[in-house]
Amino acid sequence: MYVVFGPDAVKDWRTAAELLAEAFAAHEVTGELVPTSDPAEFAAAVRAVADDAEFIVVPGSAALPDVADRQVIRVDFGRCPLDTAPGVRAHIRGRGLDGLRYAVSSWYFRRFHAPVVHTYGTHRQQWADLRMPPGPGPFPVAVLIHGGYWKPWWDADIMDALAVDLTARGYATWNIEYRRPIESDWQTMADDVAAAYAALADIPAANRLDLDRIVVVGHSAGGQLALRLVADAPTPRPALAVSLAGVLDLHPACERALGDNAVSMALGRRYSAEVHRHSSPIERLPIGIPQLVVVGLDDDPDLLEISRHYVNRATAAHDPVGFIELPGDHFAVIDPSAEIWRHTMESVSHTLGVGGEMSDSA
Repeated sequence: MYVVFGPDAVKDWRTAAELLAEAFAAHEVTGELVPTSDPAEFAAAVRAVADDAEFIVVPGSAALPDVADRQVIRVDFGRCPLDTAPGVRAHIRGRGLDGLRYAVSSWYFRRFHAPVVHTYGTHRQQWADLRMPPGPGPFPVAVLIHGGYWKPWWDADIMDALAVDLTARGYATWNIEYRRPIESDWQTMADDVAAAYAALADIPAANRLDLDRIVVVGHSAGGQLALRLVADAPTPRPALAVSLAGVLDLHPACERALGDNAVSMALGRRYSAEVHRHSSPIERLPIGIPQLVVVGLDDDPDLLEISRHYVNRATAAHDPVGFIELPGDHFAVIDPSAEIWRHTMESVSHTLGVGGEMSDSA
């Protein structure tokens, strides 16, 4: 694969090269770095890459040339508007230099574990990735809702590894993207999640899905979105809701300014009793279906406390709720190689009556 850098894209080539070498090695792929020194050279390098190969571009101070006849992953280390130009398949922005690692993962999972992309609306961010195990089914379904403190710098790609792992275990996976409040508003985000979930029953492959065995899995802010979705009693009714390091109580999250005032930024204001009463999962108890709350002991202690408090409140409300807390940080809960994910899958598979073992083709 190719990574084409525009002028002034990086400050130290050794750092970028080391990071990319690690990313290539992690996925057992090879790659070539193409640095350029001026906008014309950058445009020529982008045009020189084979038309049928997706590649990564880091424009730096240059403008991205027309790429409508190819597929690229654009990376900007700083925060910037979403690039919706034709040919830009993904725009990874605002993740610093680590965006390179995420770009390589995005390239890898699309190339070697390609999903079928479905749209559930007309906006660029209203889509979901469907991955299906081999065979006729029907398969239990895992609906994945990514986190990122409701900010637009984190997208559905951070759940790709879980989607591939779950599919190898015999689940159909529905990894959804949605608009974020900074670039839209709070209600639009909730409406997108609900619309993406409802669209699952209408896709052409729905006859291969076991819609009586749906697990909704949300990470971080996605945990709030997942449990709010379930509390709103969507159709079809999920069989299980899973929070992975979820923000399950918006009041302390807002009062303690977690995620650089993420709640206030997303809502456009500080604590609102009306909004929190409807949006905060802890205020919606009892939800009425089984829940599993998972959190790493090395995560933000505020999120650890919030998860524990939620479990206590859910238990008092007579909701069936399981709880897993094991060593691991905020991202260990979405790392298929982590012990905490193995325990999570054992619990999910037991609840849904699925074997849960990786297939030989994984």
